[in-house]
Amino acid sequence: MKRIISLIALVFVFNACSVDDGNDFLFELLPVESVDIPTEFTMGETYQIKMYYRRPTTCHSFNTIYYNKDLNVRTIAIESAVRQASYCEELTENNLVECSFNFLVTSNGSYIFKFYQGQDEQGNNIFLQYEVPVTN
Repeated sequence: MKRIISLIALVFVFNACSVDDGNDFLFELLPVESVDIPTEFTMGETYQIKMYYRRPTTCHSFNTIYYNKDLNVRTIAIESAVRQASYCEELTENNLVECSFNFLVTSNGSYIFKFYQGQDEQGNNIFLQYEVPVTN
């Protein structure tokens, strides 16, 4: 009798847990439209860098800032989470969104910032690029 009850309880446990919660998301890089960045940095200071991008649909939401550093080159993009749903509406006006990150200057020379702006017709990534010199 205990085995039958245990077996029935086990069936209920497996049926109660569902892996699919109905929220399917994809992640997509969105082009950076414009940037507020200083023309020069001072060593040891922290600067807020603001980026502006457009949400293509109501199902796009900010996820994180993609940030890669290689020596003094910084590659940056906006990563959005895109809900896979049939009710998404295209956004065309007044959908410019601001996000920012803090940048600590830790080395001399110049920093090169490459902000992702999408892809060209051949599928190559294009970037909005700034070179910012560091002063002492």
